[in-house]
Parts: sequence; structure tokens; C-alpha cells
Amino acid sequence: MVQLYAGTSGWAYPSWKPEFYPDKLAQSKFLTYYSGKLNTVEVNFTFRQLVKDTTVEKWLAETPENFRFGIKAHQVITHIKRLKGTDEFVKRFLATIEPLARSKKLGPILFQLPPNLKSDPTLLKDFLAILPRRVPMAFEFRHPSWFTDATYELLKSSNVALCVAETEERVTPDVTTADFGYYRYRKPEYSPDERSAMMNTIRGHLQQGRDVFAYFKHEETPQGALYAVEVLRGIESGT
Repeated sequence: MVQLYAGTSGWAYPSWKPEFYPDKLAQSKFLTYYSGKLNTVEVNFTFRQLVKDTTVEKWLAETPENFRFGIKAHQVITHIKRLKGTDEFVKRFLATIEPLARSKKLGPILFQLPPNLKSDPTLLKDFLAILPRRVPMAFEFRHPSWFTDATYELLKSSNVALCVAETEERVTPDVTTADFGYYRYRKPEYSPDERSAMMNTIRGHLQQGRDVFAYFKHEETPQGALYAVEVLRGIESGT
């Protein structure tokens, strides 16, 4: 059964009280509470450090069976090595999140490229060749030169999603390249009409048999989390 997975990019924000988290809720209980309202989270700290086994075990224990962890790929892969010569580090990185995969709680891995990394189809093709097909992957390109048919065809050939990222500076073309959709809603605010339009887009994917992962921006305010709850409930209720 196809599913919308909606959430935010992080959950450990005391400033989300009291609009999202109850006033007296201990921070150690945030993930359990969050996963009772939303069914996915995009983990960003994996961009800077390799996650420990004990941390993953804690995540697994605190979330329900249907919960999914989207994982941002480590900066060594995307920003330091810039996709070149990454075979060994990719294996090391994937090994750290293998418990999530075994527990069927691993969402897509997001490879967010640096804004100054320009289109290089050969580089992308060679990198895609080392990725395991069994793990869902998405790419966020931040230089506009990547938004070409050549890029889309390479992603399609590996069933890798083009991450559709909306920021105040840039909007990624909404092109489907995988059997799931991946959206990052980065604006601080969305009007009711904008939220209605995003739900229509999500419904289109679901009707065509594709799961959707949608992540709102994590801010000091809980607005992104509240948007995610609204969108998830709207899709689930059919409104």
C-alpha cells in the first residue's frame, strides 16, 4: 500500500513547546512523541558524523513499526570528496545505518550536493554505479546546471529520486525519476493555497503507486512540524 511519509528535518527542538511538544515533556521523550504524530524524520546530523550503534538502537526502540528515518549522506561523500573515490567511505557510511535497513525503518538516503558543484554526467554515472540498488536514494542538486534531461535519465536508470527542494532562492523542477517522490519544503511559511497545491501533487504520486517522502524545514518555531501534521492528516483523511 502506497504511503505519504511526512515530517521535518530534525526533532530535538525544545522551542517547539507548547505548540507541538507538551510543555512538561522531557527532551528524552521527544522522538517517541514526534513519531506518534508524524511517520518520518530526515536526520541531518549524519552529514557531519557517523551515527553510533547505540544511537540507532535507541531510535528503533522509540519509534513505531511504520516509522521511517531519512538519512542525509555524510559530507565526506558529497562535499569533501565531491563524489570521487568514495567507494570505501560509502560502504562505511552504509554500515552504520544497516540496523535501520534490517528493521525496515530506513527511508531514503539524501545526497545533497554543494551549490558550487556543477553538472558532470560522468561523475554522477560513476557514483551511481557504486550505490546498492536495495536502498532508496535521492539527490538534491543545488547548481542549476544539473537540471537537464541527461541528469534525469541517469537517475531513472538507477531508480534514484530527484529531490524536489523549495527554498526562497530556488525551486527544483518537479521531475519524477524513481518509484517514490522526495520533497524538501524549505520555505519558512506556506499559505493555505500552497499547502493545498502540495497535497494535490502528493496525491498524484500516490495515485500512480509511488510513496512520497516530504520534509518541512526545521526552525526554532514548530511551524514546519505543524504543516507536516496538517498535510499528513489531510492526505490520510482524503480532504
